[in-house]
Amino acid sequence: MAERIVEEMRPFFDPKAVAIIGATNKKGKVGNVIFENFRMNKERGIFKGNIYPVNPKLDEIEGYKVYHSVKELPDDTDLAVISIPAPFVPQTMRDIAEKGIKAVIIITGGFGELGEEGKKLEREIYEIAKANGIRVIGPNCVGVYVPDTGVDTVFLPEEKMDRPKSGPIAFVSQSGAFAAAMLDWAAMAGIGIGKMVSYGNKLDVDDADLMDYFLHDDEINVVTFYIEGVKDGRKFMEAAKRITKVKPVIALKSGRTEYGAKAASSHTGSLAGADAIYDAVFKQTGIIRAEDFEHMFDLAKAFAALKHKLPKGDRIGIITDGGGAGVMASDAVAKFGLKMAELSEETKKFLKERFPPHAVVGNPTDVVGDTDAERYRLAIEAFTKDPNVDAILVIVLFQVPLLEEDKIIDILAEYQKKSDKPIVAVAMGGRKTDRYARMLEERGVPVYPTPERGVRALAGLVRYAEYLRKVEGE
Repeated sequence: MAERIVEEMRPFFDPKAVAIIGATNKKGKVGNVIFENFRMNKERGIFKGNIYPVNPKLDEIEGYKVYHSVKELPDDTDLAVISIPAPFVPQTMRDIAEKGIKAVIIITGGFGELGEEGKKLEREIYEIAKANGIRVIGPNCVGVYVPDTGVDTVFLPEEKMDRPKSGPIAFVSQSGAFAAAMLDWAAMAGIGIGKMVSYGNKLDVDDADLMDYFLHDDEINVVTFYIEGVKDGRKFMEAAKRITKVKPVIALKSGRTEYGAKAASSHTGSLAGADAIYDAVFKQTGIIRAEDFEHMFDLAKAFAALKHKLPKGDRIGIITDGGGAGVMASDAVAKFGLKMAELSEETKKFLKERFPPHAVVGNPTDVVGDTDAERYRLAIEAFTKDPNVDAILVIVLFQVPLLEEDKIIDILAEYQKKSDKPIVAVAMGGRKTDRYARMLEERGVPVYPTPERGVRALAGLVRYAEYLRKVEGE
């Protein structure tokens, strides 16, 4: 099964040659943006495959030969991207089947989400695909983005939407607009996305297929989903149980309310179903449910950096140079069902002997506002050695005058590397703080802008570790 799904999905992420059906020289049109994405990535040396635009009315675009029909395409074509009006798609699928192309992304909308006529078209396409062993992503989607191979079917041009750098996070979205906005945001936030799939109406390739594929994808450490509804519950659960034993899966499920469910039905034709059922399914299969967009990527960032060292328990140690921030973090520990670690007597003695009298030794440990980097180092050293601490939250207010920014960044990165306990940082502030936060993240320390978000990310690590211990014990 593993070999089959990897082979079926490969052309979507790393094709030998892509046919862009509906490619045009009219700037701003969907078929033109997709063609330009591939062309520019080819010129940059990222996309290594061949590019075959298809349009019966053109002979050449930007120096590329345009094929007048699918039947004329060269035999190495293994991926077709369709962006022509919906009524013409079934015949194009027949031509694709005859040509022997096995992977198709249908960008075009106007199918099941519009009612019965659209559903008929979808069924026709599905039957052609099924009879000929063709895998289909879409319709009604923005398709696939893979920064490492240069596959980019997102029809929003680069001058309007930034693309994120590569990273170990896979992002799967039913909504194309949400996917595009998220990619743009991830680029700004410096979050690396290894593969993005927007599958729209999920005519064929669905969540379960993608979970099975990502299970075997060594470039991906954590999988995130934006889901409006699941069509085949059993298939979804079985795939989820397989992947969550190996990699964390985070799901943001919308359509939680009556109003949201109605909106999901008209958006992608999804049946959102009872939210309580999704809650139960996620818990049973080990999928971590995100409350919102922010939560999803806070979790993904933590797992991407720290998956190899999950906490052994739920006892959190907090180090801060701001008393108020320490209190906020302590509240968050209780709010998210974690425990404040009871520091060992050895830890307290070690810190009291080395700290000035006005520093607060306890949990939180407050190194106070006249701290330097060395005081942080002592606290982190003690917390990493304390058997009563399972994970560490380090709040750094970079604004304090005596704190050497480079030194504290070096210290956090050093202990993140050598300790088996996960360390997450919180850096509250503005533009300068953001710059230091980016430097920390480049060194493998996930950073959050508020204590609550940092603790909530740690809670995700704790819950996933608990799930793994549970399934390993079964």
